[in-house]
Amino acid sequence: MKTEKIIRILIADDHYVVRMGLLALVNTETDMKVIGEASDGNQAVDMFAKLKPDLVLMDLRMPAKDGITATMEICGKYPQARVLMLTTYDGDTDIHRAIQAGAQGYVLKNSTGDDLIPALRAVAAGQKWIPREISTRLAARKSFEELTPREVEVLQQMARGLANKEIGEVLKITEYTVKDHLKNILGKLRVADRTEAVTVALQRGIIQLR
Repeated sequence: MKTEKIIRILIADDHYVVRMGLLALVNTETDMKVIGEASDGNQAVDMFAKLKPDLVLMDLRMPAKDGITATMEICGKYPQARVLMLTTYDGDTDIHRAIQAGAQGYVLKNSTGDDLIPALRAVAAGQKWIPREISTRLAARKSFEELTPREVEVLQQMARGLANKEIGEVLKITEYTVKDHLKNILGKLRVADRTEAVTVALQRGIIQLR
């Protein structure tokens, strides 16, 4: 009789209740077993090295080290690692960064078990798992021009409610330069004003509120 291979899973999420829910869901499957839990990115990297799981179910945003950085470190050291990103964030920049970091799949937390379990099996088997709504956002991303790192910094300060002069003081650039960056930002994001720019940047995952 052939023995069924058990998919050994590491769950990384900073919310205890979420981890417990995922643990209960995964452990109802006869071909899956949760072998470890991490509450931040640092723990995820350390536990991967110790446990060598078949798959990591990784939260995107966590304290100490986020899921994208943790994924990058794990996949950089262990090229055969399999990571499925599980998150509430569906901005195209978040998705792009996760896949660039090495994640093979991307699932939203509002998905049901009927969506998550097949995703776990697919990624563990070496397949990609990008749902239609996720691939649609990635495709739309290609129509936008990339913001420069400095433009992202300006946007981040705008999100804090700073005026142009204050942004200039923080970033040690002139107010004129800030205005120039703002003009470029509005054009690239295809928005009319700074409030709309911040809203769109947050929705797309370009910046985060700190």
